[in-house]
Amino acid sequence: MNHKQKRMLGRILVAAIGMILLQFVKLEDFAQWAAYMIPYLIIGYDILKKAVKGILNRQIFDENFLMAIATVGAILLGDYKESVAVMLFYQIGELFQSYAVGKSRRNISALMDIRPDYANMECNGEIKMVDPQDVPIGSIIIVKPGEKVAIDGIVIEGETTLNTSALTGESLPREVRVNDEIMSGCINLNGLIKVKTTKEFSESTVSKILDLVENASSKKSRSENFISKFARYYTPAVCYSALVLALLPPFAAIILGMDPMWEEWISRALTFLVISCPCALVISIPLTFFAGIGGASKAGVLVKGSNYLETLAQTRYVVFDKTGTMTKGEFALSGIHHAVIPEEELLAYAAYAEANSTHPISKSIQEAYGKVIDGKRIKAVEEISGQGVIAQIDDTKVMAGNGRLMKTHHIPYQECSGIGTSVHIALNNQYAGHLLIADQIKESAKAAIQELKKIGIKKTVMLSGDREHVAKAVGKTLGIDVLYSELLPKDKVEKVEELLASKDAKAKVAFVGDGINDAPVLSRADVGIAMGVLGSDAAIEAADVVLMDDDPLKIAKAIRIAKKCIRIVYENIYFAIGVKVLCLLLGAVGIANMWLAIFADVGVMVIAVLNAIRALSVQRC
Repeated sequence: MNHKQKRMLGRILVAAIGMILLQFVKLEDFAQWAAYMIPYLIIGYDILKKAVKGILNRQIFDENFLMAIATVGAILLGDYKESVAVMLFYQIGELFQSYAVGKSRRNISALMDIRPDYANMECNGEIKMVDPQDVPIGSIIIVKPGEKVAIDGIVIEGETTLNTSALTGESLPREVRVNDEIMSGCINLNGLIKVKTTKEFSESTVSKILDLVENASSKKSRSENFISKFARYYTPAVCYSALVLALLPPFAAIILGMDPMWEEWISRALTFLVISCPCALVISIPLTFFAGIGGASKAGVLVKGSNYLETLAQTRYVVFDKTGTMTKGEFALSGIHHAVIPEEELLAYAAYAEANSTHPISKSIQEAYGKVIDGKRIKAVEEISGQGVIAQIDDTKVMAGNGRLMKTHHIPYQECSGIGTSVHIALNNQYAGHLLIADQIKESAKAAIQELKKIGIKKTVMLSGDREHVAKAVGKTLGIDVLYSELLPKDKVEKVEELLASKDAKAKVAFVGDGINDAPVLSRADVGIAMGVLGSDAAIEAADVVLMDDDPLKIAKAIRIAKKCIRIVYENIYFAIGVKVLCLLLGAVGIANMWLAIFADVGVMVIAVLNAIRALSVQRC
């Protein structure tokens, strides 16, 4: 508890003890009134003060006004005990709500405690502790064991294990070594590493995450806007209804020559006011969305606003980009075919021939070879644009490239039926076989499609700029329902617009992408989901939801979290309104007393807040 909450607890205890002691003391009229005013003012002075301020500022109809009118009215009717009890239980409910909201905020604050306080920057051989915002791009920073990575960069020296749980929600540490990219916000667990920064602090992962979470509450959902409008009209409506209930029946009785029973009808009106307080809805609905966004963040899913959480829950169609989304976006050796010499020897010749190239395919061949290249063996290298390379390795002439290179030199070669890019190898003008280089499908991609179908996604679509046979092979492996290939960025937008036009009005379309060319489609879909690790800045900026570890399985998890959050929202709406309406009717006809009114207000609020906090728990989603 904070200081303010402890003070309120003290006031509650003092008022409760005072009220209990008064049950054993017999006092008359004024003395009784004066005695009950002590616990009443101790527990309710701030409510009365806020009510008066609201009246002076012409913002009359709120819960403070309702509590003040109801309790002061009860005092005027001589129900001192009930007036203190109403205020006491209301403050107990407020304390409980304050503690619960504070706890959820602390959970989220602890989760987002990833902002680095400093960076160890290397300057002229010295290490200086500086503000991360003062570190320019291209600087060298030192990250010691136990410290947070301050800025995104590339490891240039050392190796270590990083705790990425605050960013990705994954508990398994990640090993990094030289040339690996690392994100700010991770915690270095053991080894000392040097990192060359690739971004400014303001553009780094940690800054973007904090900015997204801090600003998420500014984008309200339709449910939150409905509750705000509901409270704005509901509160004055019930106040006027209570006034009518207090005056109309007595005046009607007077006209009919009957006993007006002023005290009875005013008491009912006051009970009606206490019951009507809408704080359960006003507090619990925003709290549910706040907890849902926090819980999603803990799982490595950043949702930029509660409106996107609501849209995500209504998603029935998911459209995927292929490269970098369902595949790793990096080339790797997937096979060696038709080799006339040992495969390792063929791979070695290819690696030496491609040793001086920075092309992704060349890099993948070098990585597959995995050994140190002896530059002395390379006598000459000629790169032929659009075809490949010709190199002299020791006494062997090595040609490595595509089919056009083989045709140019009249070398018969074998076509490959596999999916990927073929690198044909010829040794001394004789065909020696080919390497198949392909983008690798992510391990969890197929399971991600299966999970989406389990949670009710009607159709999965994949949009790809690749050739038809490559895209079809990936789509078939994953179990995608509809596939489009050889698309330009504008074609992807058109396909999404076609789907938006043909779908049911209530069903929403999500697009999942990672590249800069995906930004237009991410903006056009009902909800855009971007990959946070491989994703470009433009894609992350345009997206509504960001997956921090690029795992496609998190898409289904994000939708489950959103559905759970919306389910809790509607549970609270139906429960709160249902109990209110029932108790209002009972109060109007004189069946409900002030004690039931207290439950209808404070009890419902406590139950709704407890239910809202469930949105923080997302482990089972």
